[in-house]
Order: sequence, then C-alpha cells, then structure tokens
Amino acid sequence: MPDHTKVLEVENLTLKFGGLTALDDVSFHIAEGEILGLIGPNGAGKTTCFNAITGVYRPTSGSIRFRGESLVGKKRFQITQAGIARTFQNIRLFPTMTALENVLVGADARHSTGIFSALFRLPKHRREEAEGHDRAMELLRFMGIQRHADELAANLSYGDQRRLEIARAMATNPKLICLDEPAAGFNPEEKRVLMDLIRKVRDQGYTVLLIEHDMRLVMGVTDRIVVLEFGKLIAEGSPAEIRDNPAVIAAYLGVEEEDAS
Repeated sequence: MPDHTKVLEVENLTLKFGGLTALDDVSFHIAEGEILGLIGPNGAGKTTCFNAITGVYRPTSGSIRFRGESLVGKKRFQITQAGIARTFQNIRLFPTMTALENVLVGADARHSTGIFSALFRLPKHRREEAEGHDRAMELLRFMGIQRHADELAANLSYGDQRRLEIARAMATNPKLICLDEPAAGFNPEEKRVLMDLIRKVRDQGYTVLLIEHDMRLVMGVTDRIVVLEFGKLIAEGSPAEIRDNPAVIAAYLGVEEEDAS
C-alpha cells in the first residue's frame, strides 16, 4: 500500500480567464506512491488544473503545495527542478532528435554543471554526461524501446512516441509524474500494456497524476479518483466509490457507459 504522506496539496484553487471561471475553489491532494486519476467531461478543467500545477498558468487564488513548498509563482523550470514532470495530450517531442537525445534533454534538467564546465569538458561535466547517457538508456529499456535509441523521434510509431515522452519525463528524476491523456489514440491492447506500464512507473517509486478519458483504464489503474465538472470538484474517492456516485454518473460515467454499450 502507498505511503499516505501528502506529496501535492491543492487548496481552494481558482483560475479565471476574464469572465470565465475555469477552476472554482478546487481542493484535493495526492499521497506519496499513489496513482490519482483526474477525470471529467470535456471542458471540466482537467488540463487547466494540470497547467496550474506545472506553472503554465498562475492561479487567481488558492494554493498549490508540493512536498510542503508553494508552487504558486514559480517558473516551469523551477517546478521541474522541484520534482514534477509532465507529458502532454499532444505529443511534444523533438522530432529531429533521436529517441536517446530526447531522453537526454530530460536528464540535462538535473545536471548541476554550467556552460563553462561544458565548454571545457571539465571532469564533473563528463561524469554527469556519462551518468545521463546511462540513465537515458536505462529508461529506454524500461519502456521497451531501447532498440530505437538512435532513430529520430519523428520516425517512431505513435505508441513508441508516447512511451518516449514518458521516458523523457522520468529522466528529470521527478517525485510526481503528470500524464495528460497518455492512452489517446491507443487500441485496446495498447491500453492494456499502458496500464501495466503506469503500475511499473509507480512501482519504481514515482507518484502519478493521470488525466484520461478512457474510463476502463482509469478504473483499472488508479488508487483514487477526483472528478471535475465545469471547473468544480464534484466527487473524490476510490474507483468503486466513483463508479457508484450518482453525481458522477450523471455528469460523465453514464454517458461513457451508454457510448460503450
């Protein structure tokens, strides 16, 4: 069972764009070692919440604390350095770089040497470079795509690009990985493999925040689920509790079940 230490605490989070309230007084937390699902209909505020946590948007009010430290006002690179990594609904790899090079970009975020050390190939820089290469290859093996290490990211299959993006996120050595619809475009078998992969990521010591539309995947892989509708939190609980929650069924699950029949 996961440790119940709170890694991320979102309290009374509100985010407004002009007259539009995208998030309205949202509060939830993520426990260490947990896989938390964040779900809701289109326009519910899921990705907006992700973007507030990862520094893309600054909240209008409320607080976001990661391992006890406030994230509000921090730049995106500072949030990465604090220990949060994310993937995107629309894959954002460097298409003209190899798979290995893409992961090395993530590893570079953790390096402590600067431009001077890199220019003059100082011992510490060479050591970090070698360690980064080894870590990148280890992550490619973990994802099952090590054979594509020297291929351009643009030439990989869609599924392997998704796996590569997760590997790059893991290379930043985060404590929390935020996955934004990682199953988008996957067939049922690929989704099953992805469920196993998400569990493996958690078993490596990471905490996972997951946005996903596929309800079977969410119900099958998460420890707990938070449900948003029109920017408000309407339910929170275990997959079984969410499945039987009348407000959730009315807002989201009922539509999904009808579509799946």
